[in-house]
Amino acid sequence: MRTVRTATPRRYLMCPPEHFRVTYSINPWMDPAKPVDPVLALFQWEELRDRYRSLGHTVEVLDPVADLPDMVFAANGATVVDGRVLGARFFNAERTDEAPAHLAWFRRNGYTEVREPQHINEAEGDFAVTSQWILAGMGFRSSPLSHSEAQEFFGRPVIGLELTDPRYYHLDTAFAVLDDAAGEVMYFPDAFSPGSRKVLARLFPDALLATAADAAALGLNAVSDGRHVVLPRGATGLFAPLRERGFEPVAVDLSELHKAGGSVKCCTQELR
Repeated sequence: MRTVRTATPRRYLMCPPEHFRVTYSINPWMDPAKPVDPVLALFQWEELRDRYRSLGHTVEVLDPVADLPDMVFAANGATVVDGRVLGARFFNAERTDEAPAHLAWFRRNGYTEVREPQHINEAEGDFAVTSQWILAGMGFRSSPLSHSEAQEFFGRPVIGLELTDPRYYHLDTAFAVLDDAAGEVMYFPDAFSPGSRKVLARLFPDALLATAADAAALGLNAVSDGRHVVLPRGATGLFAPLRERGFEPVAVDLSELHKAGGSVKCCTQELR
């Protein structure tokens, strides 16, 4: 019997790609020699924003800052759980100034429990939240020391997962939460160390496992409201398995932003 899914209204924080360019390379997707169409990038971002609103979600907008071309990837700026905000501390110097811009937004908007982290973490790039745990990536960007810091701050168990493929440099490029209450997820096993694959199999024995082709299309860089799963349109191999589980895949085109190694989830910070 097919599971009946219920969408839960969400609040998201997004930042328009007004200054988006690929002017440096800090992951294997980025090639400054390949041109970026900033007009198309903005159009694609607006389509994603409008799609969220059409699904009944609220989208708050963070003003972009000049000379911070990756600020469009708002998921990396902070992690919010139960109204508590843990800021980011970026690994690469090129993105350092994004962190205070995010924290300033939260303080302006009435958040009172806002913490600037001591250890490197790239927020929802490497933190995936379910009702029971926070799954935390490490290996390329976020420090393992950030895991205990997040656990102490949020009061939720944090489970570390080691990433081993540089194409999947953040957890959110290889792992997505489909239903946070039920603990349903999808992931690409080959992005993880052998031990982390065993942990994932134990925690999520019924997970949807992505193919290499769908991972390469950034199909795991997805956002779910418990029913609708917004994901890149190129991840076609995920559509039928999602439908079989009762989810509704919502395909979008963020091909310009893929040139910097980011897609749906990278552009979307959830305000829990």
